[in-house]
Amino acid sequence: MTADNSSPRDLLETFDNEFPDREYKIEIVQPEFTSLCPKTGQPDFGVVTITYTPVKKCVELKSLKFYLQAYRTRGIFYEHITNTILDDLAAVTKPQWMKVEIAFHARGGITETVTAVHASTM
Repeated sequence: MTADNSSPRDLLETFDNEFPDREYKIEIVQPEFTSLCPKTGQPDFGVVTITYTPVKKCVELKSLKFYLQAYRTRGIFYEHITNTILDDLAAVTKPQWMKVEIAFHARGGITETVTAVHASTM
């Protein structure tokens, strides 16, 4: 939740896809993603890569930046955050296809990359 108890999803804005009849791919990389470990409260760092094929809507990048920043103070497991980001982005953009991958930096000598995929059932 954000400071005012709204969902981080509420921060996401979209704009009309000007090429809805063309199948193309958008890739967005956020190399400075942070969240908190729910067990230790220590910060987790990772690289978020969002790839999608839009239909009618595209995600607006400034709102995406604020959305991702909303997780800086949230204790959440890697698997949960990756799937939540995918669910939120797919809900607001309704893409043909979308993949969210987060490559988390090493903690205790272990790295983890979580990938979640959404495919439209149009």
